[in-house]
Amino acid sequence: LLDTAREFCRNRSDIQAVRTLLESERGFDLRVWQEMAELGWLGVAVDEVYGGSGLGIGSVVPVVECMGKRLLATPFIDTTLTAQVLQRAAGPALCEQFLPGIVAGQVASLALLESEDWGESTLGVTATVDGERLLLSGAKTQVAYAASAQLFVVSVSFEGDVRLVAVPADSVPSPAITRQISIDETRRMARVDFTGVAVDAHQLLPGDAVSTLRDVMLLGALLYGAEAAGSTAACLDVTVEYLKTRKQFGRPIGSYQALKHPMVDVLVEMENARSFVYHAASLVKDEPLDADAEIACRMAKAQASEALKFAGDRSVQFHGGMGFTYECDAQLYVRRAQWSQQVFGDAYHHRKRLAPLLLD
Repeated sequence: LLDTAREFCRNRSDIQAVRTLLESERGFDLRVWQEMAELGWLGVAVDEVYGGSGLGIGSVVPVVECMGKRLLATPFIDTTLTAQVLQRAAGPALCEQFLPGIVAGQVASLALLESEDWGESTLGVTATVDGERLLLSGAKTQVAYAASAQLFVVSVSFEGDVRLVAVPADSVPSPAITRQISIDETRRMARVDFTGVAVDAHQLLPGDAVSTLRDVMLLGALLYGAEAAGSTAACLDVTVEYLKTRKQFGRPIGSYQALKHPMVDVLVEMENARSFVYHAASLVKDEPLDADAEIACRMAKAQASEALKFAGDRSVQFHGGMGFTYECDAQLYVRRAQWSQQVFGDAYHHRKRLAPLLLD
């Protein structure tokens, strides 16, 4: 799977293709997305009963790492996480309704964040019974690829409890989706106003929403950690290539120890991140995640976030004045590092939660 992913991402996402997609409305290539579906990637972690391969969520990690190394922009992670929520909380009927479509290439997205203040403590969206339907009220922010999504899974407040609702995209009017600009321009995020949206009552997921959200937050941290590890490797390659070709005082600047040593530090940080990521991948299962899996996911995200931030910073500095320009590819990695730190928790967030798990 890793070998196939490396070749596919290398052939489909060179740096020119990445830059072309920055200017596009959708943010990803539909043909590439459909090819990924045909390769079976969207079903890697989906049970065979619903058309997937049943390999487990850990097997998604090498695919995501390769996508990160080539900055391949798709809704893959968000769609995969949505499928995980459905498998963990939806029950057989809703899984049968939605999962085969996801495996075939439908885009799905999670709507979990309530406001642009990520510390918001309320759920933002409420669901009330209206006959045989549920009526939603409220908005969600930072919903990935909302304009392309065919399914949303939304966290809501329902009768005083946290619940999850499957909302088909055709229930949401287009004006309710407002694009939000992300510092990482390879992403497409939006604010979605669910006020007035009505869905069938049976689309309220019956499973334990609190446990499912806990697990999906950890799985999201793992997958975005894997992507960050891949992007760190790419940033390292770009910077080392520049250091080998740029000359000052008649010598390649990469021959100076002041530049050699930080690049070795980047390499070590990247390899540490990969080790953490693949260790976590070996522990996550279809069942609720145990303490060992939680520790591993949090360590992976913390290390990978810091590794990419350091690599991006060094890349910009070592490219000199050019490194601060939009034309230099180094800025792509700095932007991804800034975004990747925050999604599903930065290093401080995860270390703060690791402390009681490891030290108490």
